[in-house]
Amino acid sequence: MNKQLDLGKLAAQSVSAFDQRPHAIVIGSGFGGLAAAVRLGARGYRVTILEKLDAPGGRAYVYRQDGFTFDAGPTIITAPFLLEELWALCGRRLSDDVDLRPMDPFFRIRFDDGKTFDYSGDRERNIQQIRAFNEADAAGYLNYLKASEQRYRVGFERLGFKSFDSIWQLLRFLPQLIRLRSDRSVYSLVAKHIKDPYLRQVMSFHPLLIGGNPFSVTGIYSLISHLEQSFGVWSAMGGTGSLVDGFTKLIESQGSEIHYNTEVQRITTDGRRVTGVALQGGRELQADIVVSNADSAWTYRYLLPESQRKRWTNRRLENAAYSNGLYVWYFGTKRQYPDVPHHSVLLGPRYKGLLNDIFKRKTLSDDFSLYLHRPTATDASLAPEGCDTFYALVPVPHLDAGVDWSEHAEPFRKEVEKRLADTVLPGLSENLATSRVMTPLDFQDRLNSFKGAGFSFEPRISQSAWFRPHNRSEDFDGLYLVGAGTHPGAGIPGVISSARVLDEVVPHANPVRHG
Repeated sequence: MNKQLDLGKLAAQSVSAFDQRPHAIVIGSGFGGLAAAVRLGARGYRVTILEKLDAPGGRAYVYRQDGFTFDAGPTIITAPFLLEELWALCGRRLSDDVDLRPMDPFFRIRFDDGKTFDYSGDRERNIQQIRAFNEADAAGYLNYLKASEQRYRVGFERLGFKSFDSIWQLLRFLPQLIRLRSDRSVYSLVAKHIKDPYLRQVMSFHPLLIGGNPFSVTGIYSLISHLEQSFGVWSAMGGTGSLVDGFTKLIESQGSEIHYNTEVQRITTDGRRVTGVALQGGRELQADIVVSNADSAWTYRYLLPESQRKRWTNRRLENAAYSNGLYVWYFGTKRQYPDVPHHSVLLGPRYKGLLNDIFKRKTLSDDFSLYLHRPTATDASLAPEGCDTFYALVPVPHLDAGVDWSEHAEPFRKEVEKRLADTVLPGLSENLATSRVMTPLDFQDRLNSFKGAGFSFEPRISQSAWFRPHNRSEDFDGLYLVGAGTHPGAGIPGVISSARVLDEVVPHANPVRHG
C-alpha cells in the first residue's frame, strides 16, 4: 500500500506512550533498506522507512506501461538463502510470498561473430562447450572453480558479514588476502587457468554485474562463480518487483511503516550525534538511529554538513573511483522471440578496450556490449498475450564522461535497437509496442546516485572492505549505511549482506521472537 507521509500522525507516534521501542529511520527502500528494516524490526526497533519515489524498490522499482511490466534494475537473484534468513526472522518462509524459479541456462553469452556459450549450473554441459572452444581449458575450468571456491570461503563466508570498523579487522584477514593474491584482478585469475580468449570473457564478465571492471576489480570477486554454481541463478515470478512486495509485507507485519513521496533533505545532527532527518519542506523527524540506504557518496556529500566530515570530505568523494553508468532501454514487442532465453549477454568486438573506454577514458563507444533481459521466457504474465517484455542494459561511462544524455538518449537507443535487430531480435523495429529509457542522468536525478554511477564506488581493492564507507559511520554516531556503496558492495547478495552487518554494529534492542 503506497502511503503518503502523515507528519501529524508520525509526530504523534514518536512520542506515543504506547510504543517505547527505540526509533530507527531508514532512508530509502532499496533491497539494502528493506533488509535493514526487517533486521531492525526483528531486534525490537520501531522502523520508519522514508522513500523519495512513489513506490518501493529503489533501483528495483517497477515500471508498468501499456500492459507490460518492467523490472527497472536487478533481475538476477543469487544466494536465496540470504532471503530465506530474513523471512525466518519474521516467522515466515520465503516461499510463502515469493515464487523463485531456477534459470537454465544462467546466461547465454553471444560473441560478436555469432558464436554462443550457454553458461549454466550443469558442470558437464559447461565442460562439453569448453572443449568445443579449447580442449585443454576443460581442466583449467575445474581449477578455476577451485580457486573461486577458495575466495568464496574467505570473501563471502568470512569477510562478507564483518563490519570492518577498524584497520585491525582488515589486518586480521590480510594474510589470507595476500595468500589469495587479492591484488590481482578477476581477469588475471581467470587467465591463469583459461587460455582461450572467448572462454576468458565467459568466466570473467561477472564483475560487470556489480559495477566492476574485470581487469581492475580484486580477484576476490571471482567468488561469484562459486556462488552461482553452488546455489544457482533464480528469477522471481511476477518479476523482481514481487520480491520487493514480499519485503513490504514482512515490514508491515512487524508494525513498521514505509512512507512514499517523502524525500530527506538532510540528516540532522547535534555535534557528532545524529538526531534524525529533515524532510524537503523543512519538517524534522527524530530518531535514535538513522540508517541510510541512499547512495553512500550522495549521503555524505549532500545529506551531511562538510564541516563535520573528517574522512568523507567533498574532495575525497570527488576523487574516488566510481562504477560505470548504465543505459537501460525498456521495450515491449508485438510478437514473441521464443529462441531468446531469460538472460543473454551480447558481447561486442572488443573486450578490454571497451572496458578501458568505460572505466578509464570515460568515452561512449559505438561497439558496446549489452545484457538483454527477456523475463517473459519464464513468466508470460509480464506482457500482453502474444507479446514479449525486454530490457537492454548497456554499461556506459558515468556522468564524468560529459555525455549530454538529454540529447543523446534517443540516438543511442536507435543504435541499441539496430544491434538487437541485426543479431537476436529480427524485425524488432516494426514490432515495437512500447518503449522507455533510463540513462546515468536519471540515476543521478531520480535515484540520487553520485555522478550517475550505477553501482556507487567501483569495487577495486583500494575501495573494498575497510577502504569503503563503513556500515557504521566513521564521522557520525548513530548513523549507519547499507547498500551498494558500503561493505561488502553491490548486487542483491551484497546489499542484503550489508544489512546483516548491522546486527554487529547497531546497539541492541529487545528482539521480537516468533514461534
